[in-house]
Amino acid sequence: MKNDPEQRAMLARMEAAHAETERHLAVIERQIEARAERMTTSSRVKARQFGRTSATWSRADERDFQANVAALRFERRGEIEALSRKLARQAGAIAAFRVRHRSSEPERESVS
Repeated sequence: MKNDPEQRAMLARMEAAHAETERHLAVIERQIEARAERMTTSSRVKARQFGRTSATWSRADERDFQANVAALRFERRGEIEALSRKLARQAGAIAAFRVRHRSSEPERESVS
């Protein structure tokens, strides 16, 4: 059986891997939204009015943006679903590890 410092180190590695997977999924979402925004602005360039009084983002732009986001998410659905499943597995493994080793939270060091 592993001792307490080894268990804490293993739990820390598991939590770090989980956080890295979350960051990867967030990067993908940001990439999708940025690309959808570029696609929206470039497809509607000639339909825009430029000036101080004109709005830069219309309802039609928002509809196009949401449609582009949906299309891009659909294109990358395999990657997104794989990362989502991986996150669920990692969260389950962390929860099982904590139950198995009876550690609900990392212990805080006492200040003397």
